[in-house]
Amino acid sequence: MKLYHGSLEIVREPHIIISTRTLDYGYGFYTTTSHEQAEQWITRKRTSANTGYINIYEFDDELLNSAILKVLKFEKPTTDWVDFVMQNRMDKTYMHPYDLVYGPVANDKVYAAFALYESGLLDKDGLIRELKAYTLVDQMLFHTEEALRYLNFIEAKEVLL
Repeated sequence: MKLYHGSLEIVREPHIIISTRTLDYGYGFYTTTSHEQAEQWITRKRTSANTGYINIYEFDDELLNSAILKVLKFEKPTTDWVDFVMQNRMDKTYMHPYDLVYGPVANDKVYAAFALYESGLLDKDGLIRELKAYTLVDQMLFHTEEALRYLNFIEAKEVLL
């Protein structure tokens, strides 16, 4: 499968990124199967740079169902997905044991729905119903160096900002 990573740099050799902010699936190296999503990530990271790069990788998706890596997979928003994202976003010290995590991206609309959930205005079932109404793209987190061994750089395409 092809995976994309939007960045202000060409990333031939991905590495685990320890973020200063909380993220959906924790720290690591984030990719997506959506070219458009990768481009949006570049726009969000934009500083004074006029260009960014969509880094393209190859990954054997058979590994998602093998015993080689410890994988957590969410096909769609579920209560388990909500709990996992909330754990990662609310507790900077939370460490999960997975090499790879695959599932929906919590985009801006999703963050608004999560805010309603956090404030108690929406219960978990209501949040899931709300999220199912959205078309969500995916993301795959490479959480360990072991997982990154299976991600192969193909090329980087320049994007003018």
